[in-house]
Amino acid sequence: MAEFVVRAAQAGDARAVAEMFAAVAEERDGIATEPPVDIEERTALFAHSAAGSFVAVARDRIIGMLHVEVSRYGFGEFAMLVERGWRSRGVGSALVQAAVDWARGRGLHKLCLEVFAHNAAAIALYRKSGFIEEGRRVKQYRRADGQLWDSIVMGLALWPPVQGFACHTDTARRG
Repeated sequence: MAEFVVRAAQAGDARAVAEMFAAVAEERDGIATEPPVDIEERTALFAHSAAGSFVAVARDRIIGMLHVEVSRYGFGEFAMLVERGWRSRGVGSALVQAAVDWARGRGLHKLCLEVFAHNAAAIALYRKSGFIEEGRRVKQYRRADGQLWDSIVMGLALWPPVQGFACHTDTARRG
């Protein structure tokens, strides 16, 4: 396996993240957004929301991204995407771990997410990371072709805090 690093996102990553986002949207099955994706609009959005985001980088190329949206109620909700060729190679696990460490370091009591019910690989990753299913949204997402897809809501309690916790945002992974 090739080496990759997970680090905090920077505004300068925005264009590469937007292009990866558009490529994943083209697959039409893992994220809610479907093509066409306005790359310029997404670049501006990602540049503005770099705080609370992490990227996975291999050979100076962004291969994954996770963004945590922090609620004023003490929890964070995240969304993640990984380039197709890098799935099932530890990128998602490393991104989720970076988010968990970051959230704990900021005193959040919980992380949550929403995933399509048919995305077995993502659900398995989240379960492996300690997330539990909290509910199902039946026929929640209308797709461009008219299909209605279910989603599963998952959460991970971060409270009480882990004793001796240290926050690490830069994580290297070797296979």
